[in-house]
This record gives sequence, C-alpha cells and structure tokens, in this order.
Amino acid sequence: MDAPLPLEEVLHATTAARQAVLGLPASRSMLDHRFPLTPEGAGMLVTRGLRVKMERGAAKHIHYSDEAYSRCGVEIVDRQEALAADMVLHLQPLESIDARRLKRGSVLLTFLHATPSDADTLRILLDRHVISLGLDLFTDDEGHLPFADILHEIDGRAAMAVASSLLADAVHGKGILLGGVAGVVPCEVMIIGADMAAFAAAQTAQGLGATVRMFDNNVYRLRDCMRRLGNGVIGSTLHPRVFESALRSADIVMTSGNVPAAVIGADMVEVMKRGVICFDLTSQPGAAFPSMQLIDLDLASPADNEGSEPARLCYVNAGNAVPRTVAMALSNTFISMLDDILVAEGVANALKMKKGLRSAAFTFLGKCVNQQVARLLGVRNVDINLFVQFT
Repeated sequence: MDAPLPLEEVLHATTAARQAVLGLPASRSMLDHRFPLTPEGAGMLVTRGLRVKMERGAAKHIHYSDEAYSRCGVEIVDRQEALAADMVLHLQPLESIDARRLKRGSVLLTFLHATPSDADTLRILLDRHVISLGLDLFTDDEGHLPFADILHEIDGRAAMAVASSLLADAVHGKGILLGGVAGVVPCEVMIIGADMAAFAAAQTAQGLGATVRMFDNNVYRLRDCMRRLGNGVIGSTLHPRVFESALRSADIVMTSGNVPAAVIGADMVEVMKRGVICFDLTSQPGAAFPSMQLIDLDLASPADNEGSEPARLCYVNAGNAVPRTVAMALSNTFISMLDDILVAEGVANALKMKKGLRSAAFTFLGKCVNQQVARLLGVRNVDINLFVQFT
C-alpha cells in the first residue's frame, strides 16, 4: 500500500485594512472662526469608513461641544495628533509651525492663501510633499464652484441681516427699519457687483422691503441678476454721476467680487451719509474702502457707532457672523467631494479621474501646480494634468 501523499492546504491569511484618518485642527485665527464640519457631518464621514480626529475644543465657536462629536464617533485628540492625520481639513492659513507637523505626503484641504505672509508655509508644504487642495478652487462636474459659491451666498445674506439689526437699534443705530412701512420711505441699499454674494444680498434686502440699486460693468451678469430678482431692483453700470448720486443717498453700501469693482476713496466717502453701513465682501477685505475703519462682522455691535456723530464704518468677514450656518453648508459640500475621493481609493487616483479636483490643487508631491503660488514663490509651475498622468 502506497504511503499517503502530503497535500497542499490553503492558508487563509487576512490583514486588517487601515482606515484613512481625517484631522480637524482648531482655528487659531483671531479674525476667522469658521469650522468646516458639524457633529452630524463628521458622523457621516465616520460611517463611510474614515477615522475622524478633532482637536479638543475646535468647534467651540459654532457652539458644539466635544461630547457632541464623540457621540458621532469622532476621536477627540490634541492638536499635534490632528495635524498628523492622512488628510487635514483646515480653512484658515496654517502657521509654519503647524505646516511642519503635517505628515509627509499627506493631504491638506483648505482655502488657497497666497499672500506674501503665506510664503513660508507654502514652501514647507512643497518640502513635505503635501498634496494641497484649495476648496475655493474646486469645481463640480458642471463647472460650478460649490465651496466658493455657498460661502459667497452666506456672506451676502449675513451682511444684510446684520445691517438690518444695526439700523434698527434705537440707542446706537438710527432706529429705522430696512424696509420702512406705509407712508415711510424705505432704506436704500447700494450693491457694487453682481456675483453670488451680491445677488444673495440684493434678494435679502429686497425681501425686507428696501430699495435696491445694483452696479456692475459686466452688463450680461447684471442683466442675469435683474432677471432673477425682478423689476424691483435698479441696475446700472458704474457711470460716475449715477454712482455718486447713489452713494449720497444710500443707507447701506456693499461691494463684492474677486477684486474691488470700485475703490471708494476718502473724497467719495465724504459725500456719503453719516452712519452709513458699508460691507466689503471682496477677496481683498478693506481694499474697496481704504479710508474707513474696518470691523470684523463677528465683532459687530451697535455700540461701534457710539460718539457725538455717527461714523461711516466698513464691516468685513461676513461669514464670521453666522459660523454654524457656514459649518452646516460646508459639511454638505465636503461630504459630496470626499465621496469622490473614497470611491477612487485615494486623492492621487481621484485627481486622475476628476478634472474639478485637479483644478483645486496648488502643491502636489513637492511640485507647485498653481500659477499664483508659483509666482509668489518664484518657482516653476508644473501642469498637473501632465504630472498626474505619469505619477
């Protein structure tokens, strides 16, 4: 009888799949308290297989406790551990000391900050081969800018809501309604620009009964806003005489857009009403009203106008006035974008598959892939479309 032959036995070996980690450090900025995720939003990411690590106390400015996030599966950690995650979500500019704490080759989700004061941080991101994505540059499949648009809409609505409150204050304000009543002329709102923020502000002011005048030299964009807002809005190009006349009678003046549509200097400010409330919602806050005192809208108070004569004040950073609304809106948009990354099994693959995600990148594995950043740092800009193809 033949001896038994040994047979191969299949050995089932399993390895634990490593979960990607998303870090949520707190904002250290004194002027920007926005936070990107609500507890519910963070919990939805946990259910999608992410580990979410939030710095202790990071959500205090939107009035959510650490316990609220813990109940949704978020791990509460110190700042260093939150910054050491695979992906870090931080809206404000990172300080250089924090940029050095990022894991080499990690992903930073933020807004593009490309001013001279950000140069050191950007160089560190390049040195550490961080993949940096500017949320405000991200486009969806239809070519829209979902993060930028929702923030602009919030800015416009928040500006008019705060303006209405400041005007109605009987002690420090004028004690008047934005829309007036029967027999009383309504307030005049002058809006310079016709972008998403301008449209939202005009729609809110119009709904409150104010007289709205909108100025923009882009006639097609102006026509589109007027078509959607109806005949109640008065539209014009920036004709000097018409523009000055509107400045003289306006109770609220707001400017929006990527760059100031008009710079209102000291001589033009002098023709404006005492106690006029101004908002600068441009990408360069304060540039539209260079002679005015700037006040962060998060810190706005009717007492700002205390004094023998009402001052002319300019408010900036409108989204800071409603940080929880910002968090709720960003949560919805961020979850949609992150789904694309998870389906592609990583940011590098998602960049190859999603043109809109590539448009958001400004540093990629040690290379500068954004012209604005390249000019700031004095380095060569690499076309990311070619770069990811061979990576």
